[in-house]
Amino acid sequence: MPDHAEPADLREAALLLRDGDDVAVATRDLAEGRVLRYDGRELTVLTPVPRGHKIALRDLATGAQIRKYGQVIGRATAAIRAGEQVHAHNLGMDAVEHDYEFGTGLVTITPAAAARTFEGFPRADGTVGTRNYVGIVTSVNCSASTARMIADQFRGPVMDAWPNVDGVVALAHDSGCGMVPASEGGQILRRTLRGYAGHPNIGGLIVLGLGCEMLGVQTLLADLDAPADTLIERMTIQETGGIRATVRAGAETVRGMLDRLDKRRRQTVPASKLVLGLNCGGSDGYSGITANPALGHASDLLVAQGATTVLAETPEVFGAEHLLTRRAVSREVGQRLLDRIAWWHKYVEAGGGTLDNNPSPGNKAGGLTTILEKSLGAVAKGGSAPLTAVYEYAERVTEPGFTFMDTPGYDPVSVTGLVAGGATVVCFTTGRGSVLGGKPAPVIKIATNSEIFERMRDDMDLDTGGIVTGATTIEAAGADIFETILAVASGKLTASEDLDLGRDEFVPWQLGAVT
Repeated sequence: MPDHAEPADLREAALLLRDGDDVAVATRDLAEGRVLRYDGRELTVLTPVPRGHKIALRDLATGAQIRKYGQVIGRATAAIRAGEQVHAHNLGMDAVEHDYEFGTGLVTITPAAAARTFEGFPRADGTVGTRNYVGIVTSVNCSASTARMIADQFRGPVMDAWPNVDGVVALAHDSGCGMVPASEGGQILRRTLRGYAGHPNIGGLIVLGLGCEMLGVQTLLADLDAPADTLIERMTIQETGGIRATVRAGAETVRGMLDRLDKRRRQTVPASKLVLGLNCGGSDGYSGITANPALGHASDLLVAQGATTVLAETPEVFGAEHLLTRRAVSREVGQRLLDRIAWWHKYVEAGGGTLDNNPSPGNKAGGLTTILEKSLGAVAKGGSAPLTAVYEYAERVTEPGFTFMDTPGYDPVSVTGLVAGGATVVCFTTGRGSVLGGKPAPVIKIATNSEIFERMRDDMDLDTGGIVTGATTIEAAGADIFETILAVASGKLTASEDLDLGRDEFVPWQLGAVT
């Protein structure tokens, strides 16, 4: 029987996210002619609507504001009839003007009745690692290949000799010289490298330079805020005698560190010691309905334990920042977020763009049309807890509770900033299918729909598609994410770790001129 032969209740084929919304989200491919019962009337599908895309619930005039999630996601660029697909051909950006409120939407997160724990590596400064790595931090790109040559000697079965160490990772990048160290870009790179050097998941550290770069080894190590029990060595290729000599010396140094680090053991520690990074990539029309709000619930569960969660990707909260300022614990915190949004407007304008250049082609293929729509779904990763702090890129995160970090939307750069800030675990939601990994912090990938989870099962850790089908709820899926976070923090390998990903995803944000 054809898909459109029998009228069906709208809820069997689409999701209405808020009463009064102008659109619903298709949960299956809707063929032209399909008849749906909605609000006491029959709604005929006038154009094909793919799964995850929007269908108009009423006639909308050209220029009319269109609502989803109870919020404006844009304006109709053409007249839209009830039953038509609503997407880039008839929906465009709307001017973003908000009367910002500060602290008016604060929700009290009640401390958890039962304290939870995980098995981590306590560090001398009171932080707790979820992994135990040797990190080779390069001060300049000129030492990148040498760092990789050293680290590559400790991949695979050779690490079986040190079962309590998670690996050796070369943190190589594309900068470090030809830049002004005191510039904004220079300070961001320095902050990022120092954040990794002092990270709780780095038990042993080699800072490796060439020897003549602007951002030198001594500059990186000066007054480094690292746990006192971090094993630290410094090397430069020029002083050591070239690449071959440096690789030999570096490998010997790593072996000595591994012998010492292998004596460290995981211990039971409170969940309040966790710092969780919240990120998304390859989003689709289900992201703001399934994985993101489920992760938001998990974030609230962690905050109730006294832990820290960090939302990021400033261009992907643009248009929804008013929802975050309402949750700010003070006007100062909320204003700091608005200041970062204002910085981004100037930054993208200087490059000839605007913040509504987002979403990406893949996002649009998945059903997202405007950055307003994408952002409203993205902020759901932050749950409902009060916003306690706003940080610049790679700045050390110190406040407990739900926080925000200013990062680009480009996934490797964003996650690099989160980890530099101290995230010891990262949760990453995806609807189109991301293959991001991370070292030294593990990345848990959460599928927004069951189709992508099944198609990319080796790359995904969790499936939240059951929220759409009714097989589970946001709260139940969020509880599953919470338990997975504790398990991964205790040493369970993620899908990306099983594939040994994360070496190439260290991508510091580059700003400014290179001379």
